[in-house]
Amino acid sequence: MIATPKIKVMIVDDAVVIRRMLTVMLEEDPELEVVATAANGHVALAKLDSVRPDVVVLDVEMPVMDGLATLREMRKRGRHVPVIMFSTLTERGAAVTLDALALGASDYVTKPSNTGSFGEARQRIRAELIPKIKALCRRHPAQPALRRRLPSAERRGRLSGGPIEAVVIGVSTGGPNALAEVIPRLPRDFPVPIFIVQHMPPVFTRLLAERLDARSPLQVREARDGDSVRPGTVWIAPGDYHMVVRRERTDTVVRLNQEPPVNFCRPAADVLFESAAEVYGGQLLAVVLTGMGHDGQRGCERIKAAGGTVIAQDEATSVVWGMPGAVARAGLADYVLPLNEIAGQIIRTVQHRRSITGAACRFARSRP
Repeated sequence: MIATPKIKVMIVDDAVVIRRMLTVMLEEDPELEVVATAANGHVALAKLDSVRPDVVVLDVEMPVMDGLATLREMRKRGRHVPVIMFSTLTERGAAVTLDALALGASDYVTKPSNTGSFGEARQRIRAELIPKIKALCRRHPAQPALRRRLPSAERRGRLSGGPIEAVVIGVSTGGPNALAEVIPRLPRDFPVPIFIVQHMPPVFTRLLAERLDARSPLQVREARDGDSVRPGTVWIAPGDYHMVVRRERTDTVVRLNQEPPVNFCRPAADVLFESAAEVYGGQLLAVVLTGMGHDGQRGCERIKAAGGTVIAQDEATSVVWGMPGAVARAGLADYVLPLNEIAGQIIRTVQHRRSITGAACRFARSRP
């Protein structure tokens, strides 16, 4: 039996203690091997060709050459190895990490704060970093692309359950770039509200909302507890809070809570999706984009049972085909599409369902 090659990791961080901690921690896993370390980007670039890592863990702030400059130079040289940014949970750390993701970084892990024990910090990094390394470097046989569009007659039948009244989106690894592809392409007169769960910590979600708002015709904001739902507005769940939608008297509002994580996540897409299914029933469109794990699958089951519609991103354009793959393999997706087609499909689905309902109402009024 041929042994599976280990995943080769390069660690780039200016702190000796961090490089040592990460090396020991990663090499405790039999599937991983640290093939090189470097104290700054200049050293890392010099080693890159000789060690040929499968993934690079890259510190954001370093002397000589920082993480952004290193990543930019890697991509300029045509080195498209996955990169996981290792950043601080601060305003600057979040902003630089989002810049890195826009430059082509695959994902990020936040460094622990100065509070808490070293052992707890080490355990948290292990729990976040190792699964991301494996997800980004998972080796599996190539499979035929799964691309699904329902036949037109079946699609008309499924998509005629009343007008779409809201859109919910769940996304994780690779999410900021995926959202930057989808949300700015939606028109200013988009007629329904949009709710997004992006797996990110506090600060990151606020900055993500601000960046999307600056690029989009729609208003994009980090949700606040008690926000009244309005058409044409995009709400992003804040880090460390679940976001749900509730009917309260004659109003529909956003509510936030810190109930236990679901699927190891807070916010969780399943929490949002299930609450939205209760409020909107079959008049709901769910979109599941790139991300690790299976968050969103259970919520899509509820949405489909209510008569709603589901779009999943395809494997070829996903950074990690965990979340959308789980939905697609479960047969819950009405469409499995490349990222660059998803905004258009959202628009068409909303327009189609609303035009069908309008035509049906006009027909009913015209009958004697």
